[in-house]
Amino acid sequence: MEESVSKVPPSLRLGSFKSSLSGRSTPKSSPTFRRLHSSRTPRREARSGAGGIQWFRSNRLVYWLLLITLWAYLGFYVQSRWAHGHKKEEFLGFTGDPRNKLLDAEKNARRDLLADDSFVAVNNGTNKTQVSSDRKLDVILAKKGNEVSLRKKRSKRARRSLHKMRGKLKAKMNNEISDSEGQEQEILHTNSTYRLLVGPFGSVEDRVLEWSPEKRSGTCDRKGHFARLVWSRRLVLVFHELSMTGAPISMMELATELLSCGATVSAVVLSKKGGLTSELARRRIKVLEDRADLSFKTAMKADLVIAGSAVCASWIDQYIAHFPAGGSQIAWWIMENRREYFDRSKLVLHRVKMLIFLSELQSKQWLTWCQEENIKLRSQPALVPLAVSDELAFVAGIPCSLNTPSSSPEKMLEKRQLLRDAVRKEMGLKDNDMLVMSLSSINAGKGQLFLLEAAHLFIDQYPLQTGSEVKKSLDIRQDHSTLGVKHHLRGLVLKSSNGDLSSRDLRTRNGHRRKMLFDSQGTEEQALKVLIGSVGSKSNKISYVKEILRFLSQHAKLSESVLWTPTTTHVASLYSSADVYVMNSQGLGETFGRVTVEAMAFGLPVLGTDAGGTKEIVDHNVTGLLHPMGHPGTQVLAENLRFLLKNPSARKQMGMEGRKKVERNYLKKHMYKRFVEVLTRCMRSR
Repeated sequence: MEESVSKVPPSLRLGSFKSSLSGRSTPKSSPTFRRLHSSRTPRREARSGAGGIQWFRSNRLVYWLLLITLWAYLGFYVQSRWAHGHKKEEFLGFTGDPRNKLLDAEKNARRDLLADDSFVAVNNGTNKTQVSSDRKLDVILAKKGNEVSLRKKRSKRARRSLHKMRGKLKAKMNNEISDSEGQEQEILHTNSTYRLLVGPFGSVEDRVLEWSPEKRSGTCDRKGHFARLVWSRRLVLVFHELSMTGAPISMMELATELLSCGATVSAVVLSKKGGLTSELARRRIKVLEDRADLSFKTAMKADLVIAGSAVCASWIDQYIAHFPAGGSQIAWWIMENRREYFDRSKLVLHRVKMLIFLSELQSKQWLTWCQEENIKLRSQPALVPLAVSDELAFVAGIPCSLNTPSSSPEKMLEKRQLLRDAVRKEMGLKDNDMLVMSLSSINAGKGQLFLLEAAHLFIDQYPLQTGSEVKKSLDIRQDHSTLGVKHHLRGLVLKSSNGDLSSRDLRTRNGHRRKMLFDSQGTEEQALKVLIGSVGSKSNKISYVKEILRFLSQHAKLSESVLWTPTTTHVASLYSSADVYVMNSQGLGETFGRVTVEAMAFGLPVLGTDAGGTKEIVDHNVTGLLHPMGHPGTQVLAENLRFLLKNPSARKQMGMEGRKKVERNYLKKHMYKRFVEVLTRCMRSR
């Protein structure tokens, strides 16, 4: 009996007997029919819904792989956003505490106070010395009212330390201002010492070229080898100073390119003298406050450390003493070529991973000194010449990464001509004036005094050439400047046939005291003007500047033909306005000459000394003319000036050849192609 009951169908036991045996058919659309005839029961539905979750839980490997993928994507996204310079306050939506913003702004302002420099602004031919540090000091003093609420929360000890720090900052700033003013007052008087101080022309550049900070920022070729190599890498760049000279500017542009390619860059500045502090901040290059422990710890965590001058020897020595294995991660980019720099760095040359030089002659010279001192380097040195930045190539009309459909190279050539006309108008130059330019720190090694002596020979006392000297002075290749040779020969023959011609007979009809040249038809040709920079640079030698000014005071005619310009990073306007560039470095010559290739990019012929890197860059009688160093070179330089003044066609031809050479060898892509080899060797194994 029990067995028969147990065999009753479940539907009867659950009380469905009446509904199933009532004899009435249930409609198909009723819920009861759907429940009875459905293959999915609530339990089955629960099992089928939870099956995916159970399968996912059973496959933990897939779960962890998905989690790692999301985490890696988030990490790369954050690093990319951070490396490309997005504001920290707006990053990922976090605005931060306004009190922290105020403190950070105050710290940045105090840091700028230590490194800021005075600059010279010129308006309507009058020199006005303005100290930008005073303005920043006023900004800090103006914030005192906002700091009242913060001071209440600070402890007495913090107040005392802050008060002492402010006192030291004010004392140091007063000393720097008094020193700079004392030096400037000796040499900067209203148009009585420098005669005419022109520039800088940053506002003219912005107006004519329609510049914006976004257009000036570097663009990285993400598909290039350099970008793939430095992506997500940590690098430390060591600046020896922040002056507006070749080495610091090259290091700054390298840091900008690394940031643009996704690397993390920290800068160590050994001396904050110079005017690049604001430019580093604009490019969002992080500068470490400490030159000792903090910089050492940051360098230890970096993939590579690049030191940008032989002056960095002291920091390298201290870092290796702090971290003995640190020498295997240092690439030393040496940009000097004098024995004094070798002597101060020879103790650590063999302890770094690799030495990098700018030119072949510099490399041979340093290797010779190493052999004399029995110094064995760890690896073969590399050569990485400097290059023209994309910003200057863009203005010069050379194709680069900054070009857009609205700013093609052809359109930039048109804007460059407009820029030239605007700047020369502000300088007070005429269309027939030939502007000879020399941009560098003013010291004996750069040879500005010899340049002025050559200009003096040309303007006042240039000796007349005889017919026998004509052949010696013509060493021009016919395939490069045939027309220039004819003009040169014709001018020399005409001058030698009129031996009684004196410089007094060559003055203008309106009485201006400058020498003018006339062709065979009596039409007025070009007059010589000399532009010298950089006034106010921290690398200038005051004694040498005074010597130049004494020389000019003794030659009134020459002083009327000399222009001066302050130190600036807006050099595109100066290159656009010039006709000839002079690289007159003495001693062993210029190590490389960044300004030389920049001038060639703008189509300027170069008159350079026959030594150093200038000899490698300038092809004699092709892209420019070379002359000896020292006083013997002044006579040759004067002849070269006269030749280029008399032959505009030869000047233009040499400028075109120099521009072509820059496009072949000295653009940014060429420099970073060499850097790829260096970074690969340095980071392959420590």
